[in-house]
Amino acid sequence: MTSSGATEAAGRTGPGLVDGLRELAESLAVSGGDVARRMLAEFDSQGLGSRSKSSETDPVTVIDTSVEEHLRREVAAARPGDTVLGEEGGEAAGETADDPAGTPEGGDAAGAREPRVRWVVDPVDGTVNLLYGIPFTAVSVAAEVDDVVVAGAVHNIVTRETWSAGSDRGATLREADGTTTTLRVSDCADLSLALVGTGFAYDAGMRAEQGRVVAELLPRVRDIRRCGSAALDLCMLAAGRLDAYYERGLKPWDHAAGALIAAEAGAVVAVSDDDAVPTTGAAPGVVEEFLAVVSN
Repeated sequence: MTSSGATEAAGRTGPGLVDGLRELAESLAVSGGDVARRMLAEFDSQGLGSRSKSSETDPVTVIDTSVEEHLRREVAAARPGDTVLGEEGGEAAGETADDPAGTPEGGDAAGAREPRVRWVVDPVDGTVNLLYGIPFTAVSVAAEVDDVVVAGAVHNIVTRETWSAGSDRGATLREADGTTTTLRVSDCADLSLALVGTGFAYDAGMRAEQGRVVAELLPRVRDIRRCGSAALDLCMLAAGRLDAYYERGLKPWDHAAGALIAAEAGAVVAVSDDDAVPTTGAAPGVVEEFLAVVSN
C-alpha cells in the first residue's frame, strides 16, 4: 500500500470524515469483540468443544456469522447509505436517500457527490486460534472511500487490545486498560536480525510453495513466526513486534485494516489480492533486501 492513494482519497472527504470513520471502525471492532466473547462464554457453559468449521450450525461458524451480522446492523444504523463487504456474507449495498430531482442526498446540481464509503469486515480473523483457545484472534474493520482504505481498526478478541489508524493520522494501540500509545515500526536495518511473520493457505499446493519460500528465507533472518491472523500480524509489524511480514492468498478483509495500520506506523506495505503475489510489509531498513528474497 502506498500512502498517496489514501492521502488523495482523504483529501476528498472533508476534514472530519476520516476521523469519524476511524472512530466508528474502533467502535465496531470492539463491539464485535464483545459479541464474540459473549458467545464464547455461552458455548463454554454448554460444554461445546467443536474444533471444526464444517457446518452452518457449529459454534465457530455461528460466532463468525453472528459477529458479521452485528457489524452489518451497526453500520446500517450509523451510516445507512454505505456498502459492507464481509468474509461471511459477501458485499451488500446500504440504502441511500435520493432527493426528488434524483440527486443523491448531500450532492448538488453541479454533480458533486458524497464520497462512496465501503466497510470491509472480517468478523473473526484467526478462527483456528479461537477454536483452540490461542489468544491471537481478532475482529477487523476498515472503511474505504472511493475504493481506498482511509480508516481501520483491529480488536483482539482475547486480549482486548485495539489497534487503529486513519490516513495521514498515524496509528495507535489502545490497551485493555485504556492506555494508548502511538505506533512506530522497528528500526531494524539488518535482515539477518529481522523477525518475520507469515501465514499459510489451506490449499495443499499453495502450502507446498509457501514452504519452499520459508526454507529459502529462514537461514537469512532471525526467525519466523506463524501466528494465524493476518490482521494481527500487520498490527504487530506496526508495533515493532515484527520487523517484516508476507503472506499469499489473502482477501481484502484479511488485510484492509491491518495494512493501513502498518503503513501509518511507517511500514512499507504492498497489498495483493492475487494469490500468486504475496501481501508484504516491512520496516524501511530491511524492506529492499526482504522483498528481494520473498519475491523470488
